Formats: sequence, structure tokens, C-alpha cells
Amino acid sequence: MKFFYSLWFNIVFYSANLVMSLAQMGVLLFPRPVIVRAVYIWLGTVAWVEKYLGGISFRVIGRDNIPKGACIIAAKHQSEWETFKIHLLVDDPAIVLKQELLNIPVIGWYMKRSGSIPIDRAGRTRTVSAMITAARKAAAEGRPIVIFPEGTRVAVGETRPYKSGVAALYQDLNVPIVPMALNSGLLWPKNSFFKKPGTITVEFLPPIPPGLPREEMMRRLRDEMEPAAARLLSAE
Repeated sequence: MKFFYSLWFNIVFYSANLVMSLAQMGVLLFPRPVIVRAVYIWLGTVAWVEKYLGGISFRVIGRDNIPKGACIIAAKHQSEWETFKIHLLVDDPAIVLKQELLNIPVIGWYMKRSGSIPIDRAGRTRTVSAMITAARKAAAEGRPIVIFPEGTRVAVGETRPYKSGVAALYQDLNVPIVPMALNSGLLWPKNSFFKKPGTITVEFLPPIPPGLPREEMMRRLRDEMEPAAARLLSAE
């Protein structure tokens, strides 16, 4: 039954994404706000399909911890699930993502035109400089910048060091940083065909204020986010 459920879920999920992304391709010719609205419709439709045809829903705790205007959302990254939900969780986000994703036909075009922040992992200093330049523009527009501090998806039960990019953004932008914990990996494991029905929980923690020393911010971010993620995993 696990195989057949996962087969069904993957069929309806990827079919819904394909249909919605192709059906709205004309909006790519329009200004960014129109494209962002189309992305909300696309991802909202896919979330409906996940819930009512696939049995995977989600709930959000602490959304009122997200400040008005520009901020940094430092998010845990356990599966593909959250990459399709950020726009439903955060208003008009500028998502820091690896540049290779923009080369994916159709989906990559939406990512680029909706105002994501691509990074070249091999670029090092140039990558950080380009990321900060793009993030400054997004922050000036009052948009939240979403970054995955671990830099990649991390399976449930594993940990990785937090990358320096989140600290660079924090120091340069001088805005609050909001830790975002989740437990998506329980139902939607990293790089796995198999899925499980249930409810994914996303929790936004109280913001860390701007202006702290780099080391103190990084320590607080890890010390607050990791226990919250562990708590969400153990609650299921």
C-alpha cells in the first residue's frame, strides 16, 4: 500500500505542477507582480491537490512572528515540499537558491522572473557579493529574504553546519532574522519516492533582532531553530 499511495501522490503532485505551470506561461511576459500572483495561484492549487487528492496538508504556527517589511527568514530544509510552499508561507519572498535551478525549463523561468536570488556555489566571494546586492534590492522593496542556512536539504536526524551566507545577509541588511522550523521530512523524506499522508507543521519563531555580533546571532539561530525542529519531529 505504501508503494501505491506514493505512486498516486507523485502522479497527482507532478501532474498538477505541470498543468499549472504550463497553463499560466503567458504571465511570464508581464511585470513581476503579475507573475508573483500567478505563482500564488499555481502553488495554492497544488497545495489543494496535495491535501484533497494526496492526503498531505500543513499548518502554520507563529506567523505573527514575521515582522512587517524586510526581514530574513532562515528556514530548515528537509525536503522538496517547502520549496513549493514558501510563497504560501511568506508574502512575496526573495528566495536564495542555487543558480542551477534557474536552468530547469518552465519552473526555472518562474523562479527567475518572480525575483529569486540565485547563487553560484563555486563563485565564493563573488557569489556573496552578488547575493547581497540582490538582497539589498529586495529589502528596499520591503520583501522578506528566505535563505536555507544549511545550504541544502538535510535528512531527518542529520545536521550540517550553518553556512556563512545567512550571517553575511544579517550583517549587511541590518534587519531581524526569523528562524523557521518544520518537520516536512517525516512525510516527504529527502530524495525519496515514498511519501506518507499526514499534516506537516511549520513554525516561525520569535525574531532575532538586528545588530548582534555575527557569532552571537549564529549561535542564537542554531540554539533556537534546532530544538524547535527536534520538537516538531518528536511531536508526530
